[in-house]
Amino acid sequence: MGFVKVIKNTAYYKRFQVKYKRRRQAKTDYYARKRLVLQDKNKYQTPKYRFCVRITNKDIICQVFSADLTHDTCIAAAYSHELKRYGLKVGLTNYAAAYATGLLLARRINKKFDLDFEGVEEADGEEFHVEADGEGRAPFRCLLDVGLKRTTTGARIFGALKGACDGGLDIPHNERRFPGSEKSSGEVTADPETHKKYIFGGHVSEYMESLQEDDEEAYKKQFSKYIEAGIGADDIEEMYQKVHAAIRENPSIARGATELGFHKTRSGAKATEFPKKQWQQTKISKQQRAGRIKQKLLARGLTNINA
Repeated sequence: MGFVKVIKNTAYYKRFQVKYKRRRQAKTDYYARKRLVLQDKNKYQTPKYRFCVRITNKDIICQVFSADLTHDTCIAAAYSHELKRYGLKVGLTNYAAAYATGLLLARRINKKFDLDFEGVEEADGEEFHVEADGEGRAPFRCLLDVGLKRTTTGARIFGALKGACDGGLDIPHNERRFPGSEKSSGEVTADPETHKKYIFGGHVSEYMESLQEDDEEAYKKQFSKYIEAGIGADDIEEMYQKVHAAIRENPSIARGATELGFHKTRSGAKATEFPKKQWQQTKISKQQRAGRIKQKLLARGLTNINA
């Protein structure tokens, strides 16, 4: 056997540095996080906010974070399952729901910090950037954090971004990745009408109509929740308009006393009185203790008991 050079020898393993835990778990892109979190030295610890969008199989999560030395601090959050309080009972993970969730978070942020930026009263799909008042307060500025999500054209994360911008947040962006955008000759052309259709669930209603015409059984199976709620293809746009209006009217509707949580664990109102534990009982005196022992001995049939 010829000479074999050992690459990973003892010296290599002694100097091996383990990657961060969330990098090993493939949860955090630290290359991107470093550029979203690091602040200029002349800002003197001014927080740098991130608008985080995470999408699961059953929920859309929008949160605003600021980074500290040891942890992240959540400023505000909005979840698509909260949209049930605003009249949206079905379709909680599509593009229109992502827009509504971003809008909900934006209105909560502006209400929390008492900001008067209304954004776009009625969504039209046009590019919108909130303008700061030179004399008044500046709008709340944050940066989009997509995590490990691919930034493809028409992705739902950009629906949440559009909702947050229309709600009055200042998030740097352009129209390049919005639905309907096309690139030709090195230039990107946006299509506001297509984007508006997605914001109000037009793509869902079109698919409902086509599926209902082609395959009735498949339509009943895939849109069973819509049928149960009495929502047809013609009702979707009006439904989302009412949801947007309800969000703007009150972005902080409290959870009902009997409303089930996301994990369906809530059974009713919280108890106000709790039974006392054994170790919380009051101590008894020596005479009381002796009397208890005497009663136990008498119960066993012993008669000759010295007091």
